[in-house]
Amino acid sequence: NGAALSKVRGSQSGQDSTRWHVVRKFLGLISSHNIPVYLIDPLILGLVDKDIEQIRSSPDGPSPECKYFCTPRDFTTFALLDKTWKHEVGLFRTAEKMGFQWLKIINKDPRLDGMDDLSGMEIPLHYIFKLASHAIHLVVFYERSGNFLWHGPLRLRQHMDRKFVPFRKLHFGRYPGAYEKPELLRVSIDDLKVQIPKNPSSFLEEMSHSRFLECRYREARAFFQLYPDDASLDAVEFRKKAKSLLHLAALTLNSLGVKFWLSSGTCLGWYRQCNIIPHSKDVDLGIFIRDYKADIIPAFQKAGLPLKHKFGKVEDSLELSFQGEDDVKLDIFFFYEEDDHIWNGGTQAKSGKKFKYLFPKFTLCWTEFVELKVHVPCETLQYVEANYGPEWKVPVKTWDWKSSPSNVQDNGVWPIDEWDNVIQIY
Repeated sequence: NGAALSKVRGSQSGQDSTRWHVVRKFLGLISSHNIPVYLIDPLILGLVDKDIEQIRSSPDGPSPECKYFCTPRDFTTFALLDKTWKHEVGLFRTAEKMGFQWLKIINKDPRLDGMDDLSGMEIPLHYIFKLASHAIHLVVFYERSGNFLWHGPLRLRQHMDRKFVPFRKLHFGRYPGAYEKPELLRVSIDDLKVQIPKNPSSFLEEMSHSRFLECRYREARAFFQLYPDDASLDAVEFRKKAKSLLHLAALTLNSLGVKFWLSSGTCLGWYRQCNIIPHSKDVDLGIFIRDYKADIIPAFQKAGLPLKHKFGKVEDSLELSFQGEDDVKLDIFFFYEEDDHIWNGGTQAKSGKKFKYLFPKFTLCWTEFVELKVHVPCETLQYVEANYGPEWKVPVKTWDWKSSPSNVQDNGVWPIDEWDNVIQIY
């Protein structure tokens, strides 16, 4: 409808209004098939976020100019929740009639992978609709058992047209991503009614740290062929308690807004065998010391996990241990950043000796572990090798935390006048 186009265009050039026009046509296409999509385009959400109060409160009257959808970009990105639509051939027929060219990217469904088999079943991960000089990137999100949303990477098959759109510029596709389920808000932007995440800035923040790593089932199956899994009653019972302790720890730290990751033996179990190591006897988490909060200890105590020991101090080698059910404990190691490495400390209670464990610098990625969305170091192999050496694939039943780790160093002794403060056992 030309009237709407000239009205919304304001002082923008024809090229800019093409983008608006393509988005409008796409929204018409999906609404004719009752497909609920929401806007996740980082460029547009960034602009919207600056004016969010005004957009929330503005009536649906005509916009004086096209401020958001006319900004220069190659594509506009929307999200679709898989379970909210039925895959319809009709959609693509209508799209073609409206002048769209489309591309569908499918890949294996990782939710069906497991220790028993790799299902190989394929699911749609991305759709691209192209019209004139603009494209719409539709990212399909799936629910995972950790109660979060996941999208897959965009991998082109051999026969696909690599010049269809500038794929390298797509914001979602280089890596899989994990997100919380967003609350959505229906708004009018540039005279187009769209749904957006209720809090665009927190969605954009989440997006910048959304990279997801899949558990390595193929390697885990190879591991269990060499070292059959312990299926004894004790092992099953320990894993059950460790899983429930990990869920409780995640709930507690997430409620405080404290970022943590799987560390030490718990991280090794995830990376090597996609499970908790049954002979480990504890759950290990890492936290950067910059994220330390004084509320951590009272929050765990309130959750029913009494403090077992507190070694070190916030400035140096802090380590906390909480008592879970029976003899399963939760160890939290705090990590300190130096120029070229990261380290955490250890303390021997009877001698006051200090130890230091050095790691190469790392960033954090999401994964799914025992039905939980949780962080692990993205550079997992380097992290695990630092701790367990090149032989990390071989299970070790006897482990001495003072001498077994590959990355341990002596770090002096606590002065005796500080012992009451830095060695507290309950």
